[in-house]
Amino acid sequence: MGKFVISKSSDGEFRFKLNAANGETILVSEGYTTKANCENGIASVRTNSQIDAHYDKKVATNGKEYFNLKASNGQVIGTSQMYSSAAARDNGISSVKTNAPDSPVDDETA
Repeated sequence: MGKFVISKSSDGEFRFKLNAANGETILVSEGYTTKANCENGIASVRTNSQIDAHYDKKVATNGKEYFNLKASNGQVIGTSQMYSSAAARDNGISSVKTNAPDSPVDDETA
């Protein structure tokens, strides 16, 4: 099973990442001003990860594939790593769908 990890960056913002069972990071959040907002972001990932239409598949300027997971209001709640192919990106999406609903939260700020 994967896990969400909450951390605090040097600029004081809270962020979360979703790691797969193998420890690989599959989704990273934006910065949040409060831990409560960060936790709300995790809840939003849990809900929206199961909705195919909320995955925005993209290609970076360097040709690498990635995706954004969006909330129902269209706001980006998480961005994936860069992938070498569309198939690898789609596997990343599958991993988010598998891991997000039930993964525990590891709060490294506590």
